[in-house]
Amino acid sequence: MEAKGTDKVVCGYPLSIFFILVNELCESFSFYGTRAVLVLYFKYFLHWDDDLATSIYHTFAALCYLTPILGAILADSWLGKLKTIISCAVVSAMGYVAMTVSAVHDITDLDKDGTPNNMTFHVVMTMVGLLFIALGTGGMKPCVPAFGGDQFNEYQESQRRTFFSFLYLCNNAGSFLSTIITPTLRAQECGIHSKQSCYPLAFGVPAALMGVALVVFSIGSGLYYKAEPQGNIMLDVCKCIGFALKNRYGHRSKRFPKRQHWTDWADEKYDKLLIAQIKMVLRVLFLYIPLPMFWALFDQKGSRWTLQATTMDGNFGPLVIQPDQMQTANAILILTLVPVMDRVIYPLIHKCGPNFTPLKRMTVGMLLVVAAFICAALVQIKIDKTLPKFPSASQSQLKILNMGRNPVKVTLSNDEILDLPAAQMQDLTTKPQQGNNAIRFVNGMSTGVNVSTSGADFGLIESHDYSNYSQIENGKATFTIRTDSQSCEYSKEFGFGSSYTFFIPSTLTFGPACQDSVTAAEDIKPNSAHMALQIPQYFFITAGEVMFSVTGLEFSYSQAPSNMKAVLQAGWLLTVAVGNFIVLIVAEIAKLPKQWVEYVLFASLLMAVCIIFSIMAYFYTYIDPAEIEAQFKKDAGEVDDDDDDKKKPAIEMVKKDPVKCDEENNAAKQTKM
Repeated sequence: MEAKGTDKVVCGYPLSIFFILVNELCESFSFYGTRAVLVLYFKYFLHWDDDLATSIYHTFAALCYLTPILGAILADSWLGKLKTIISCAVVSAMGYVAMTVSAVHDITDLDKDGTPNNMTFHVVMTMVGLLFIALGTGGMKPCVPAFGGDQFNEYQESQRRTFFSFLYLCNNAGSFLSTIITPTLRAQECGIHSKQSCYPLAFGVPAALMGVALVVFSIGSGLYYKAEPQGNIMLDVCKCIGFALKNRYGHRSKRFPKRQHWTDWADEKYDKLLIAQIKMVLRVLFLYIPLPMFWALFDQKGSRWTLQATTMDGNFGPLVIQPDQMQTANAILILTLVPVMDRVIYPLIHKCGPNFTPLKRMTVGMLLVVAAFICAALVQIKIDKTLPKFPSASQSQLKILNMGRNPVKVTLSNDEILDLPAAQMQDLTTKPQQGNNAIRFVNGMSTGVNVSTSGADFGLIESHDYSNYSQIENGKATFTIRTDSQSCEYSKEFGFGSSYTFFIPSTLTFGPACQDSVTAAEDIKPNSAHMALQIPQYFFITAGEVMFSVTGLEFSYSQAPSNMKAVLQAGWLLTVAVGNFIVLIVAEIAKLPKQWVEYVLFASLLMAVCIIFSIMAYFYTYIDPAEIEAQFKKDAGEVDDDDDDKKKPAIEMVKKDPVKCDEENNAAKQTKM
């Protein structure tokens, strides 16, 4: 038997696959790491509102799941898998570099105040970077697993299965590590002229690892088995369907005899076996119609749920969790729940008797995601109760400060007109960004004072004046208060998302008593809803993912002919893309006043879709494509031996029990295709 690639083997596996696994690990780290911090980058660096940030995030996600179709066509019809992977990796690396450059605020910060003077440059670079990443990463998605499988000989079937398990492990390991590391890098402060959240580092590390992936994969080029492009089955399917529709439209008159199925109108040009295979695929694709709504909810864990976490308390004792690190819960849970479901839950359900078919599992998966969004809505209601009530557009807020030594009484009547001096303190009208704390000082002394702390300098505060707000991270902060001749220190522990005004009285006593002399006024309470409240919604959505996504792929593959797996993969990825477009439409059009209402809306929509899907699943007939193809070939061979004018037997579809362990106990049922 002719060996594939080279003869170099390590532990029974082709040496070439190790380069492919390293490539997958680095590429998944880059992709998921960038996605983890993306919505916060939109909100806090580009200063987009929540709806726009969510819309662009899901547009990017949708493109990432549309472009695999182009990658598969490019690999199978023109370049081959190796050249397609390398070309797409180069494009993807260029995208990550563009994202890194777009996040460097110093490039256009001409006045060195920490705010870019040309935001258009950063937006354009961001859009170019995301487009390149979507084209590159999406183009590689269908090629890497198939290319890895090509490296094995026919007698290495067990090694091939193990390779796909390791490939899945590398993908999830990259996702897990990236959702821990990139938010940590983002939380650092960096910059040339001013310090800000280090998005350049958060994007730069994925860019560097994408470069590593490209180099490592290219090094193994001499070891790979390179299959020549054989033509793309998706193009053949599309051409066949197009011809059938055109031919059917041209013979719509009643004088033409009807055919069993509309695809039979293509038998004048295309092979009858191909038409039979397309019929099998169309039955599965019909079930895909309701599925985008599942993905519309599932992918919000990287957008809406991350934004929700920014208004919560991430203090877990010795650990402080960043809002974008909560997505790590999904990666941890999926690595845990997949084996638990396969080896404990499903066998236990089978022993109890219920016929838990794949389509029933997918239905339960949808219900679990509905439960996840109900949990998210309840958490949001709790968060909303802790948020400050800011004045509306028709209201004002008055705050009077007594800087004197003695208490004063202030009386306001409803019709009294107040003349306020020009120097007025402007309060915040929103929660501080990124879970930071907004701090300012008011100087009631007769002399100016300097106030500073690690990471912030309030500068010189003149007598009876106040400082601007400065952002302080959570934890203990020590402020140094100085005059020309004296100084003292004031310390306070901060949570997440609070705002304080500190009053330095005219009677300030320098020295150890300084701590008791400064008065703190809490303008905005810190986040009191803990991030741990998000754990139940992450558990439900991950359990739903395992029951829906993993089962859905297995079901699709079992119900399609061997040469149509790519078609169903393309259809499956298309449902993910459409789901992200649904989020885009709702975010831009609905404009619901409360976030919890949007969560309930999505949960209600998925519940309705779940009912529709369960009805469709009830009437679905499980089949065995291999038996159908064998039967068709046998019938076709018998027809070839008969006279040409004999009528060919109808193609039949063999019903297959969806539960493997019951296959021998159920007689095969026949139903016309």
